[in-house]
Amino acid sequence: MNATTATTATVVAPPTFHQRLPGLLLSVVIALVALGLGRIAPLIGGPVFGIVLGILVRNTMSPGGTYTPGIQFAGKQVLQWSIIALGFGLSLNQVAKTGLESLSVTLVTMTVAFLTAWALGRMLKVHDKLKILIGVGTAICGGSAIAAVTPIIKPDDHDTAFAISTIFLFNLVAVLLFPLLGHLLHLSDLGFGLWAGTAINDTSSVVAAGYSFSKQAGDYATIVKLTRATLIIPVCLVLAFATAWKQKKQGASDFSLRRIFPWFILWFLVASAVRTMGLVPVTIQPALHMAAEFLIIVALTAIGLSANLRRMASTGARPILLGLGVWAAVSVSSLLVQLVIGQL
Repeated sequence: MNATTATTATVVAPPTFHQRLPGLLLSVVIALVALGLGRIAPLIGGPVFGIVLGILVRNTMSPGGTYTPGIQFAGKQVLQWSIIALGFGLSLNQVAKTGLESLSVTLVTMTVAFLTAWALGRMLKVHDKLKILIGVGTAICGGSAIAAVTPIIKPDDHDTAFAISTIFLFNLVAVLLFPLLGHLLHLSDLGFGLWAGTAINDTSSVVAAGYSFSKQAGDYATIVKLTRATLIIPVCLVLAFATAWKQKKQGASDFSLRRIFPWFILWFLVASAVRTMGLVPVTIQPALHMAAEFLIIVALTAIGLSANLRRMASTGARPILLGLGVWAAVSVSSLLVQLVIGQL
């Protein structure tokens, strides 16, 4: 009886700091390399380099079980810290006016993204969690949105890596294609900024495409994108309650809404409120921004270190096709809504 109890306690006991240290150090070292590469190639960015390098190390060097506790900690806990840190860089006052102007387009494109992900995902027989990751990533803010919902729906790490890689692929296409199409369609600076801000995923890609078109388009696209990013908060809350309801319906004996609630989103709101109230000194804002960026690179590196390429390959081309379909639907719907409301 005592032996059984001891064994159970050993199984459920969380890893100690010393057990997590090797995996954490590995994630941090690779993330530092990714950060440097992201500075050299900002079009790709540190987070994408982090997840790619993590995947390469995982599938060529196969780090042993000693590294697993730290890698898992970085991929989950550090991920939540990175989302909270992002809140210090987002002033709600800064985006309020532009947010209201772009809200109609943003809400339509988000709805289109989720509906397309659901319908096309069913046709392609992509499983639910990967559909959610690709839908959220395309609808809101790419890798950051995927990072935010990961602790709630708890997908396999290789699904997270696959979703981020898919989102990045179409970000790259958008950066190269959108400015050309914008000029061919004779879009205004504000029209292109609204299109880029609502139809391209990651902030770095929105900035790259917007300023490639014009400075005014770049300024407008950036604010639209920041406003769009705040919608991850209600989306996370909806997913949390949906997950809780599903667990309760399935009769989970250990069901707890308090446990599943995304508390890090609440702290994200607190951080944003602190920034909005002017309590964050201007002198430390660049350091906070860099800290948030580095934390998310560390977290995504850890996710890459957990990703099994063989399992990803077994998923096939269907998630890529799903990402293409959702991205195309969002891009077209954004232009159509602007045409209807006369903002092109």
